Amino acid sequence: MRTDIREKIFVLLYERGEKGLTEPEIISIIGKKKDNKIISRELEDMKRFKVLNYSKLRYSLKNPDKFYLGTVTRCARGHGFVKLENCRNEEEEEEEGEEVFIRGKDFHGAVPGDRVLVKIIADKDEYNRSRTAVVTSVLEFSSNMLTGVVVDYNGEIRLQPSSFSSPVPLVIVGFGEQAVRVGDKVRFEIKRRGERHSEHVATVTEVFGSSDIARVSVKAYIEEKQIPTEFPDEVIREAEEIEKKGIPSGEKAMRTDLRDLPIFTIDGADTKDIDDAISIEKTAKGFKLGVHIADVSHYVKKGTALDQEARKRGTSVYIADMVIPMLPKELSNGICSLNPNEERLAFSCLMELDNEGEITKYRFVKSLIRSRVKGVYSEVNKILAGETDEEIEQKYSEVINQIPVMNELASILIQNRIKRGAPEINSVESKIICDENGICIDIKARQSGVAEGIIEEFMLAANNCAAKVGMSNHIPFVYRVHEAPTAEKLMMLKDTLVAMGIEPKGIKETSSAKDLANILRECKDDPRAPIIHRMTLRTMMKAKYSENPIGHFGLVMKEYAHFTSPIRRLADLSIHRILTDYVMGEAAKLEKRYTRFANENSARASETEVTAINAERDCEKYYAAEYMKSHVGEQFEGIISGVINSGIFVELPNTVEGRIDTFTLPEGEYEVRNGIMLVEMLSNTVYAMGDKVKVTLSAVNVGAGQIDFVLDEHIPMSTKSNADK
Repeated sequence: MRTDIREKIFVLLYERGEKGLTEPEIISIIGKKKDNKIISRELEDMKRFKVLNYSKLRYSLKNPDKFYLGTVTRCARGHGFVKLENCRNEEEEEEEGEEVFIRGKDFHGAVPGDRVLVKIIADKDEYNRSRTAVVTSVLEFSSNMLTGVVVDYNGEIRLQPSSFSSPVPLVIVGFGEQAVRVGDKVRFEIKRRGERHSEHVATVTEVFGSSDIARVSVKAYIEEKQIPTEFPDEVIREAEEIEKKGIPSGEKAMRTDLRDLPIFTIDGADTKDIDDAISIEKTAKGFKLGVHIADVSHYVKKGTALDQEARKRGTSVYIADMVIPMLPKELSNGICSLNPNEERLAFSCLMELDNEGEITKYRFVKSLIRSRVKGVYSEVNKILAGETDEEIEQKYSEVINQIPVMNELASILIQNRIKRGAPEINSVESKIICDENGICIDIKARQSGVAEGIIEEFMLAANNCAAKVGMSNHIPFVYRVHEAPTAEKLMMLKDTLVAMGIEPKGIKETSSAKDLANILRECKDDPRAPIIHRMTLRTMMKAKYSENPIGHFGLVMKEYAHFTSPIRRLADLSIHRILTDYVMGEAAKLEKRYTRFANENSARASETEVTAINAERDCEKYYAAEYMKSHVGEQFEGIISGVINSGIFVELPNTVEGRIDTFTLPEGEYEVRNGIMLVEMLSNTVYAMGDKVKVTLSAVNVGAGQIDFVLDEHIPMSTKSNADK
């Protein structure tokens, strides 16, 4: 009761602001007669502990500028985050959408999706460098789905939630109609709330299956995050009708006919949604480059069920060997996929470039194309390396002469990007390999060859041209933007590099992309280069979509948009629709027709992209744990990839990451310094990011995506003296 009263007092005084309220006013608003004494005692306690101001018989919040409304976005063991939603004045505008760090003990029982009132208690946190807050009140309980694993807790069947900060599992008071066993991944509801996560009481409502199977946890995760996997019947009907109808002859006649061009696609061997193709020709003045994109907007008409579903999903989601597509397979793998030797409707960006790789002319046309071959990255890389066989030469016979020309132009474009000062950040992605039953049997670092880089450069060029159309004609558009890092982030990077014994020349509060590129180039031979690349990436802001063309810091481009993947991205589909009307001569109508559309779809594309990225990253942990489970007791070599007060993160060469808990290290007092070192205070032993280690895999929890190591050998790459800097 007293906690409930205190929450009401917090919220009431927050809403009343500096003016505050008298005790009788507070009692009359939130209390019943029987609560009067409790309210009086709470007010006295809050005043005594300096939570409230008390002046002229009126109570008000102390430091009201420290209080914010927000929503709990995520919880992990021991910590979590709340996204702020309120701004009080123009000076605080940048705080809209900021995520603040919450220690586990300070959640006040709030769970993901809850709307809360928080108080800022520290400007930044040493682990994640965001501000730290405490939850003072839970205003609205979330209706979001919750999942967890059934566990044996001292002989009692309990439930360990997937997204709570407490390690203590919940009491279960109801098990639903399905049989529940220890180790099951389940859906649950909070039957009764407590003041802490561990005090909530749960009821199981659905059983997904064994948490030892990664795909089971992935299914639960997808449902918990409300990522739609099934298409509504009306959407399927529309897609099937489109596929059945094919391409009318009248539509073909209206298009620019490019079927005679030797156009072809290059993708991964297992790609089914082929939405981009290229053509290239060497000329006396340079090059003619064509980037031909599936004309998805021709089929996904405004206001249709397909259109509404694409906006709802926002993007395709790729998890291990599974794809959750933005559009049904009848489109994504069918009529919109640029399959070889099939006529397809495309939206083509036709460019002319000089011998220095500068785009001298470009135009967008609605086209009719026929791809000559479904190219595969690995095969094209063999052609470029001169390692072809008769089978490959025969397959690529119609386009094989274009491949060296592609490489020539791409090499020029890559050098131009380097000259502009775009940082070349090497981030290693995981390739998860599953068997026919969806069980992870291997994880490798994804390899990228020359062909992958060629296609990336050509797509960048087309995206650049698309944005130029929007900017030069001042029409509503959906841009891909990337802001410059904040001065604070740049200074943190500088301090971190200094702590690593690196002199970060050129890093200042207003550093350019070229300054960051120089740092990466100077450190390319440093054995800690992967860590430096990772820290540089974290220094940068997150790219997003916007109706405002503020440029792309990382690419050092003033004009940039996403045009090349309308099958799987709402942003691309949106600008295809705008560009369609533009090339049809309706530029005068675009402002009225698309201003709101561009604003709303920019926001929606950004929102769904974050959901997809988080899903891909979070679910990858389940597969990593599933694969590593068969290797418990084995020794591995790795590097320290992160440090927190309670442990050390270790990354293996195959990209798998696990944790060494400090309680398994030699006894002592451990402290994080400069965000990159865990230091044992008495011996001054330093465990720094980038250090090599040998570890033994001690335990795996597939359902939680957790991998635990114990340290066997530590091979420092930096001097201990840096711990004192």
